[in-house]
Amino acid sequence: MTLQEKFNFVRAACENLCRPLITEDYSVQPSLFASPPKWHLAHVTWFWEQFVLTQYLSGYEVFDDDFSFLFNSYYNNVGKRVLRPVRGLMTRPSVEDVYRYRAYVNENMNKLFEKELSAELIATIEIGFNHEQQHQELLVYDIKYILGNQPTFPAYAKNVFTFKKVPSANIFHKISAGVYEIGHDGNGFAFDNEFGRHKTYIQDFEIADRLVTNAEYLEFMQAGGYSDFNFWHDEGWQWVTSNQVNAPLYWHEIEGSWQYYELGGLQQIALEEPVRHISFYEAFAFAQWKGMRLPTEQEWEVAASKFDWGLLWEWTNSAYLAYPGYVKQPGAIGEYNGKFMINQMVLRGASVATPKEHSRKTYRNFFHPDMRWQYNGIRLVK
Repeated sequence: MTLQEKFNFVRAACENLCRPLITEDYSVQPSLFASPPKWHLAHVTWFWEQFVLTQYLSGYEVFDDDFSFLFNSYYNNVGKRVLRPVRGLMTRPSVEDVYRYRAYVNENMNKLFEKELSAELIATIEIGFNHEQQHQELLVYDIKYILGNQPTFPAYAKNVFTFKKVPSANIFHKISAGVYEIGHDGNGFAFDNEFGRHKTYIQDFEIADRLVTNAEYLEFMQAGGYSDFNFWHDEGWQWVTSNQVNAPLYWHEIEGSWQYYELGGLQQIALEEPVRHISFYEAFAFAQWKGMRLPTEQEWEVAASKFDWGLLWEWTNSAYLAYPGYVKQPGAIGEYNGKFMINQMVLRGASVATPKEHSRKTYRNFFHPDMRWQYNGIRLVK
């Protein structure tokens, strides 16, 4: 696949994800942490306009002078922006306008591909691909959150992002203590937070071959896991009590039976599938209840070849911090990862919603410990 072909493939994927939506779905923002689908479609388009077309295509005319203000996410180096909590208040521009914006930028990007591209431009385009693929996964999370918080639990589409049954046996792989190398080796694309590759020492540990199931998590719930502070961090316990949390996100007890919302609609919980949509607080508490713990991100990466991963992002017990030798890039691109290295926990792997070829074992995803609208799960260590 050429660079141009990949561009058009990646761009089409965003629009394909939105095909099952109706117009009213595009502008909804049911929570401060979620973003409307319309905003995602416009923001990833603005990225190409801001960082590629205005810089590298001679004579390019910006589609709309207001769009940088409306659809910049967090790049302070670029200028002022609409704050995240009010993205859902924008009924203008219309969905139709956003699709016209996408078509305009796509047309001009394809003109750019007819020219000779510098190594610097190619590197920026690669960032653009990966940026858009990140937003494709976030778009899935937000669509599910929008539909899953409506009174009738409308279906998005049938048989999308399905899960296989987890094996009943849980084998633990032994990893010997020693010095190991982790981090990206420089072959292929990686974000700057995956560098530099470095040595780390780990103690002996054993890591589960599979993820925790819904059945196992239901046992934790029935055993009073949400009502015993002994299993929780103090901050996690405050989160549970202040928000009256008693189950994973999207779980609903209806007439004495637990059901959950999936993109196919409300359904009975499949006990053999992996539990998902839980916070770091909940993952930690469950591990405590089991007399085990979560892996560190170093342990996870060292052991990743021992088990299948990629079904769900997996919480680790590691804070999101810079690797030794990490260098923040100058300008707006440097804002992409570095400035978020505080008060966040690392997740490793990928999920069913991760675009193909957008996962690698060195990938460092990160979220605040209370976030659970992303597709995530639990792998235990002892």
